[in-house]
Amino acid sequence: MTRRNISSGSPWEGSVGYSRAVRVGHLIEVAGTTAVDADGRVVGPDDPYAQARYILEKIGRALAEAGAGFENVIRTRMFVTDIARWEDVGRAHGEVFGEIRPAATLVQVASLVRPELLVEIEATAVVAEGTP
Repeated sequence: MTRRNISSGSPWEGSVGYSRAVRVGHLIEVAGTTAVDADGRVVGPDDPYAQARYILEKIGRALAEAGAGFENVIRTRMFVTDIARWEDVGRAHGEVFGEIRPAATLVQVASLVRPELLVEIEATAVVAEGTP
């Protein structure tokens, strides 16, 4: 099976040794994604909704590059640093996945890689066999 690594250009990808997404056959895994822009700035400090929306846009770009879209997502995992603000993240997720309804997990974690990051999201997608 062919493996395709998709990069978002994050400096962490090279130093840590990971890809934004990996496609093998019809399966696409999108790595934990945070609200850090191309210049290394956090988008939406102290705003979990804004961070989640930005993250989902980044995930959407990775999916598109892998030959998929949000409609192909079968699972998401959301990690938040303050469970009391889960509804903000849930609202952003629902705006993208309300009709698609993938299996989803939302849990609180002690912290993320930078203190101003409030949300991290992963996604799994499946495309039809033979889809480029």
